[in-house]
Amino acid sequence: MSDEKPAAEVDVTKEWRATHGQQSAAKRLRIFAALAWIVAIGGEVAGIILLRQHKFDHGNLPLLIGILVGIAVFAIAGSLMWKAANKQDPARASDTAKFFFQNQLGAIITLIAFLPLIVLIFMDKDMDPKNKKIAGGVGAVLAVVATLIGVSWNPPSVEQYTTDMNSCAAQIKAAQPTTACSPEVAAQAQDIARDSKTVADATKDAAHPAGLDVVYWIAPEGGAKKSATPHVFHICQNVSPLRGKTVNHGSVTEAYAENASRITKQIPMEQGQCGIATAKNAAPVNQPAG
Repeated sequence: MSDEKPAAEVDVTKEWRATHGQQSAAKRLRIFAALAWIVAIGGEVAGIILLRQHKFDHGNLPLLIGILVGIAVFAIAGSLMWKAANKQDPARASDTAKFFFQNQLGAIITLIAFLPLIVLIFMDKDMDPKNKKIAGGVGAVLAVVATLIGVSWNPPSVEQYTTDMNSCAAQIKAAQPTTACSPEVAAQAQDIARDSKTVADATKDAAHPAGLDVVYWIAPEGGAKKSATPHVFHICQNVSPLRGKTVNHGSVTEAYAENASRITKQIPMEQGQCGIATAKNAAPVNQPAG
């Protein structure tokens, strides 16, 4: 094997990245959030059309209030799902514009879904003044509540999750209480800590008594940053599953980042193919005849 740094000198966690499962969950949540927002804006359009048709001039107040409530319900539902998606796959705080719009999109969409209709209600000269006051007041209150719910007051970020995962993995390795292990980072930190230990144990030899945090996997197809399907990572490049393949190498964390998230099940066989001398695969020593 090539001479690499021992596991004890390597930061096995490095930067947090959303897992394939987290990205899939976030995508589904964002699709549902978008559908909810489309319904909310559709309700607003329906309200505006009915308002322009003078349907609320002398009645139909319950219908108008129902439309406003419906807009609020779907706007809030969309915001909550969007926030849940951002917890699964957050933006980088260093990308200021994207970070702001991704996290505050719920509040922005809610304002879009409410303001034009509320403004038209208050500007309508033909609507009964009492109904206008009631509908406008209800709409304003619903808009404020839904917008406040849509605001992300303490949005997650890749940087925050990286810090959390570093702390979580360190606590796992030290057998300390896992106070830093939030649900979003705990599983990945546990997997990384477990697989890093397994790889270190499997690569211990005379040259590397502490083992290595270096693994090898098939590179993502077509130069992509991440494989579309999960790949297996191995303990050296000379193993039979990697022969003839384009291979990447790095820490367990780097393997996970490219969706190589499954450790080989053939460690004893690979130790032999990699030339790692262990108690099990070392050549027997000939004893002198007694």
